[in-house]
Amino acid sequence: MEFFNVQPVQDALNLVYEHWQPTIQTELLDCRLALGRVTAIEPHSPIDLPEFRRSTMDGYAVVARDTFGGSQSLPAYLTLVGAVVMGTSPDIKIGTGQTVEIHTGGMLPSGADAVVMVEHTQRVNENEIEIMSPVAPGENVIQVGEDVARESSILPAGHRIRPQDVGGLLAVGITQVAVSKRPVVGILSCGDELVMPDEDPAPGQIRDINAYTLAALIEQSGGEAHVMGIARDTFDDYQTLARTGFAEVDMLVLTAGSSVSTRDLTRQVIDSLGKPGVLQHGLAVKPGKPTILAVCDNKPVIGLPGNPVSAFLVAQQIVVPLIKHALGEIIIPAGTIIATLAANISSATGREDRVPVTLRQTEDGWLAEPVFGKSNLIYTLVNADGYIQIPLNSNGLKAGTSVQVYLFQGRD
Repeated sequence: MEFFNVQPVQDALNLVYEHWQPTIQTELLDCRLALGRVTAIEPHSPIDLPEFRRSTMDGYAVVARDTFGGSQSLPAYLTLVGAVVMGTSPDIKIGTGQTVEIHTGGMLPSGADAVVMVEHTQRVNENEIEIMSPVAPGENVIQVGEDVARESSILPAGHRIRPQDVGGLLAVGITQVAVSKRPVVGILSCGDELVMPDEDPAPGQIRDINAYTLAALIEQSGGEAHVMGIARDTFDDYQTLARTGFAEVDMLVLTAGSSVSTRDLTRQVIDSLGKPGVLQHGLAVKPGKPTILAVCDNKPVIGLPGNPVSAFLVAQQIVVPLIKHALGEIIIPAGTIIATLAANISSATGREDRVPVTLRQTEDGWLAEPVFGKSNLIYTLVNADGYIQIPLNSNGLKAGTSVQVYLFQGRD
């Protein structure tokens, strides 16, 4: 049966989603260790934040109406009756015509409803202050619950935790957060020509870099990568290693052997792992056209091309979304910038091309310079800051065109 019938990436992904129902498992994690993890349950604040009215400035706590009309030429005069000690609850109550010295973050005393910045005051003597600028009620004050209200949602479920989120959780006393367990993604390479990266290749051999490039991408995306070694170009060895790995993971990625050549074993091996098997063989993209997508016994199995650039770019489009789906993560578009294309790029109709680019800042903005190279040259990616997408059924893009650059993570 001929399976090689190309589809757009999203259509192929939708086929997988139709046949795969991931079970999202959760675990409690110390918030201080939760960076990059995905919330499984929506956390709610157990308190109002702040829990007391706080000053946002160094200055003087006042009754706002006592400052009305004050100016440099005709200041308002207030009696200084004390100072707020940081980290304590003041036992002073301000009455009409009175003020208390306060610092940023200090708790407002009872009776006060605003703070005058110290720059707008002048000390007359030990007990009297001139107010040279009026304040409105609530000015320079954070009210109770103004940051976060009690019982309000802090983060949505499916949210990837950022550094500021760690601080936000800890600020309201949440020290543990429920996160989705990371899906285990197995990576099996295949090819008689492959050796481990720490080996010296013999003539005709190459180091297997795909497994470790993909493992890093999987870890960055929230999965747990298991590198399963190298299968030889025989059906028995390939199938044995694939079955062993398949039993231990939530998702399996096979790299190499996904072309339609007579030596192709990947589709046969995938179909032997479970039903329904191969759903799509062929993507309308370049590089990466011969990619295989399958679901076997409710586990996604992806067959990637062997060329490093093809494998990486397709994994970004296919494997990363599958990991996010397994985590229940809210999909947020990757970071992009707008740049001007520095050179013409040709393209064939009927497919989407993804071309790595480097970015150079000029007086007129960012310039995107294509990194041309064959899909088996890993340094076309190492030297790139991101990639641009040539639309389906386009004949290419001309130099000077404004393009959207999809940024690779981890570049300065």
